[in-house]
Amino acid sequence: MPSLDDLKKRIKSVKSTQKITKAMKMVAAAKLRKAQENAEKGRPYSLRMQNIILNLTNSINDPEHAPKLLVGSGKDKTYLCLLLTADRGLCGGFNSNICKLAKINFKNYLKEGKNLKIITVGSKGHDQIKREYGKHIIKKFSFKEKKQITFNEADLICKEIISLFDQKEFDKCILFFNNFKNVITQIPQAQQIIPIENKFTERNDQTKFDYEFEPDEDEILEELLPKNISTQIFKAFLENAASEQGSRMTAMDNATRNAGDLVDKLTINYNRSRQASITKELIEIISGAESL
Repeated sequence: MPSLDDLKKRIKSVKSTQKITKAMKMVAAAKLRKAQENAEKGRPYSLRMQNIILNLTNSINDPEHAPKLLVGSGKDKTYLCLLLTADRGLCGGFNSNICKLAKINFKNYLKEGKNLKIITVGSKGHDQIKREYGKHIIKKFSFKEKKQITFNEADLICKEIISLFDQKEFDKCILFFNNFKNVITQIPQAQQIIPIENKFTERNDQTKFDYEFEPDEDEILEELLPKNISTQIFKAFLENAASEQGSRMTAMDNATRNAGDLVDKLTINYNRSRQASITKELIEIISGAESL
């Protein structure tokens, strides 16, 4: 049984931890509001760009001469997976959920005989998959020194992906990230960005819109497709940022509550031990007095 001093030190330590988790919860709550606003503002732009490209795709008369970023290489052999996670922990299952979905897909690709290549963005995701899929990782990005990830970082990753595609290093590119729904719920997503999936990204868009383009569709797509990839990656960054703060807020709230429960239990044990110690001393004093 621990001594009174040990219990007192443990209570003090848990209370100190509780103060830290409570402060982290408040910081995450403050950051979440702005991150959620950014994520919600980014969705319409990325969705509308996807729809414009899909309408342009339907206007192409010669698919064989269409931009490769749009129609792909025509093969289905090599998959490049872009895994977006955080550089910091203490955010519940945020990083683990993305990696879990990614590992399921990795396993299926390899089972089907596909070649697998992985680019990790964020040290936490890299650490979780390097033991099992380390030989498939071809590049690692980390923006730990950045207070906030901007479109420039998304464009940097986009240029790396397009460079690999031009070198015929892969046939399809899949993006893994967390889609923010609310503070409690963040849904892991796998989105194909090369070639673009030939379906409408909004459920309400069931009809084809007629646009008049100047210059022609091919020239517009040559400029628009790389920008769309950067936009989809940046949208994933925004969704991840909101999901990370929401998950951290929930995790730190649970940790604060658990610390409070632990302090209560330790305090009860401390009081019982103290009472037993006092009772023992009184018995010894009374016994000594009676023996005299």
